Amino acid sequence: MGGGNRFSLPQAVLAGESSARIERIAERREGTVGDISVAEPRMTCRNVDVYYADKHAIQDVSLDIGTNEVISMIGPSGCGKSTFLRCLNRMNDTIDICRVSGEILLDGVDIYDRSLDVVPLRARVGMVFQKPNPFPKSIYDNIAYGPRIHGLADGRAELDGIVEDSLRRAGLWDEVKDRMEQPGTGLSGGQQQRLCIARAIAVSPEVILMDEPCSALDPIATARIEELIDELRENYTIAIVTHSMQQAARVSQRTAYFHLGRLVEVGKTDDIFTNPRHKLTEDYITGRFG
Repeated sequence: MGGGNRFSLPQAVLAGESSARIERIAERREGTVGDISVAEPRMTCRNVDVYYADKHAIQDVSLDIGTNEVISMIGPSGCGKSTFLRCLNRMNDTIDICRVSGEILLDGVDIYDRSLDVVPLRARVGMVFQKPNPFPKSIYDNIAYGPRIHGLADGRAELDGIVEDSLRRAGLWDEVKDRMEQPGTGLSGGQQQRLCIARAIAVSPEVILMDEPCSALDPIATARIEELIDELRENYTIAIVTHSMQQAARVSQRTAYFHLGRLVEVGKTDDIFTNPRHKLTEDYITGRFG
């Protein structure tokens, strides 16, 4: 499944290396299986490493995020997929012991350039978290918050239009239009998550990052979010971390498999799930570990 020279390390054998260590050396040399690049990248990541103090959490990851595509990031718990996702809008900046190196470009611009302001960056690359986190404000003010602080609306009428359009795109308008002044925290879990998606798209992002957005939801709410992801792909680029391989198969066009901080394999979702090329990917997909 992996590279053909995976066990061809005679010098290491002669040096008395253990078979487990030879395997680790071989895997590091092997690199990512599949094509990391796409024809129309929205984001381009090259040789990304992430450290939490001395822990090397992400190891030399290179990957393109394609325009108007959904890419799923899968892998066992602790494999680095959420850490990598958080690199894409510099959320790891909030962790004092975290250090990121390598290159991450958004529309050709280095998002880790020292002169870049992270506030507009996080408007362009929005984030939806694992647990719905509406602000302790009204439904209306949850959506209006971003456009207000970024100066995207000239007057109340324009702001009203942004709020309604965002809620419509998130499939929530008909459910909340008569209670806009009620607190967002009073909605059901699935509605709260759609409210958070509406809040993210209210500032007209280019990319939406989703970190296990359905893990706290029931199957009906999960199905609605998945339908929404498919609809949003027409206007946005979406990167989603998920522990559900079924969800990855349903919502994404490309899938990236992470293992122990490395990007092991990336490719078309159908190919990853029906014909994985790397043994680690195959073992995960077939349930041998993870």
